[in-house]
Amino acid sequence: MQVNETRNEGLCREYTITLLASEIEDKISARLEEIGKTASLPGFRPGKVPAALLRKRYGDSVMGEVLEQAVTDSSQQTIAEKGLRPAMQPGVEIKSFEPGEDLEYTMSLELMPEITPMDFAEIELERLVADVSDEEVDEAIKRLAEQYRQSEPITEARPAKDGDIVVIDFKGSVDGEAFEGGSGEGHHLELGAGQFIDDFEEQLLGAKVGDHVTVTVTFPEEYGAPNLAGKEAVFEVDVREIREKTDSVIDDEFAKMLGQESLDDLKVAIRGRFEQDYAGVSRERLKRDLLDTLEKAHEFEVPPGMVEAEFDSIWKQFEEARKNKEIDDEESDKSDDELKEEYRKIARRRVQLGLLLTEVGTANNIQVSAEEVNRALTREAQKYPGHEKAFIDMYRENPEAMATLRAPIFEEKVVDFILEMAKVSEIRVSAEELMRAPDADDDASTTGSGAADADTKPKKKKAAKKKTAAKPASKKDADG
Repeated sequence: MQVNETRNEGLCREYTITLLASEIEDKISARLEEIGKTASLPGFRPGKVPAALLRKRYGDSVMGEVLEQAVTDSSQQTIAEKGLRPAMQPGVEIKSFEPGEDLEYTMSLELMPEITPMDFAEIELERLVADVSDEEVDEAIKRLAEQYRQSEPITEARPAKDGDIVVIDFKGSVDGEAFEGGSGEGHHLELGAGQFIDDFEEQLLGAKVGDHVTVTVTFPEEYGAPNLAGKEAVFEVDVREIREKTDSVIDDEFAKMLGQESLDDLKVAIRGRFEQDYAGVSRERLKRDLLDTLEKAHEFEVPPGMVEAEFDSIWKQFEEARKNKEIDDEESDKSDDELKEEYRKIARRRVQLGLLLTEVGTANNIQVSAEEVNRALTREAQKYPGHEKAFIDMYRENPEAMATLRAPIFEEKVVDFILEMAKVSEIRVSAEELMRAPDADDDASTTGSGAADADTKPKKKKAAKKKTAAKPASKKDADG
């Protein structure tokens, strides 16, 4: 084997590797001899097939097998002998080969950079901490009480008004034909809540019990059901009852309705949820500050191929969000060239921080246990009720999918390791200050594999409340 270095620029290397024809022939002969020990052809006993016949019968397939293995082995040998640390799978291109001739190919690869981590004891950070006030807990309970208000029939004969709940029977049609999901009986519709398609609820304002109302609406052009999009629909509506909401009494019975033993227990549960949320925000803000500090303190070249692969992933997310019209106005106003420049910066930051954290974790023998991965897998599977086993089986059969679970766990453990050595002081702030995200539209603040990755993804506009022509409680209608 002959190896010549043809490129040495930064982290990029390229080698021309030549395998002599005699080496290849030796490997082919050895493989044919191995096959001949068990080969059975008509007229010959197993193991007694002549070499010439074996070569004629199996030569082509053996040639391909030998060449593939020879390239793999020689590539790995070159990497090992030269002490290279590839950042990604090397690229291989066959330059020339004919049977009986030398095999010449090029191997191109990018190397891992040399990284010297800073002294983490020099890092100074502030952990923002907010207390949960009694007022916050009380306001949360009031919101629950508003959400769970009951209703009762009105006691006086009057027209329906905003905020009333009308109990209706309705039948919808398009071009005189009924359509699926367009009818219902005894449906409770809160006027002004925006549950049905635009203009539906408005046309019931002023109706009285026993009234028959013909409601005409037009489905939006982007409506989920293609057979209804942009079409005019007519609904024949009978008003059976008008109900008005009553205030909930905040007491132990109200708490029991929400699954707690008493009002005090409900307050404890709500306070605990606030504390959990605040702790999570505090953690992510501290992590963001840490990663900002690490990025500024470490300058090293990053493999271009890794950056490009990360950029491709980010851009794919962006294009998917744009296709689904989920991009906010700020993003929509920028050209693709401007957006690509921004996302390439994000990609480089992700790769840089990812390599640094990996170096720290590897150097300090930070491991992710199988138990930790299984816990993460179980949490993910619980998001798909009824399909947990299929989800778990799918992940366990896919090493790349399992890696997506392991990576953020590893990252969090490395971050914890660094924070243990850093000087972290606690700063008491108000809940408003804690929850106010600083520089929310900055470039990436975390690595791509991490859990706290919101500001490194395409910015999405807030989803509008979905409206349907029929029962919003129905999954089918909600999806439509």
